[in-house]
Amino acid sequence: MIRSMVFAIAILGAMASTSQAQLIEKKALTLEGAKQIVAAAEAKAKVEGARVVIAVVDEGGNLLLLQRLDDTQVASVNVGIDKARTAAIFRRPSKVFEEQVRNGRVAALALHGAVPLQGGVPIVVEGKVIGAIGVSGETPGQDEDIAMAGASVAVSFTK
Repeated sequence: MIRSMVFAIAILGAMASTSQAQLIEKKALTLEGAKQIVAAAEAKAKVEGARVVIAVVDEGGNLLLLQRLDDTQVASVNVGIDKARTAAIFRRPSKVFEEQVRNGRVAALALHGAVPLQGGVPIVVEGKVIGAIGVSGETPGQDEDIAMAGASVAVSFTK
């Protein structure tokens, strides 16, 4: 009987240590971080006289913050979110998909959640994607430059 109890306790102890081993710690983008990212992107947009939407999403592509600058076309709201979501869930700039389509790989259009439009950039901290920024409203290159300005400040604003 005592042997059975000792064995049961040993099994429970092993199970508890195994479940703890399955947990990982990772960085996450905070709302404050998203605000800093948007502020940096907005500053660049204003210097360039750009009228854009700036969207920041978490690592799963869920919207954290959206800012639509004055006189930006309404259609850019969803496009900016889609660009950011693409960069987050595929962990690469949305430009990659635009280039694939341009180079003849039209199958990229069938990827669920991928928007093949330049302007979505992953936010990377310690080699891991913790979110993304998407910018829409101006030329593809200008959208991406503004997004890059925002993504470059992310390292200091995670939990």
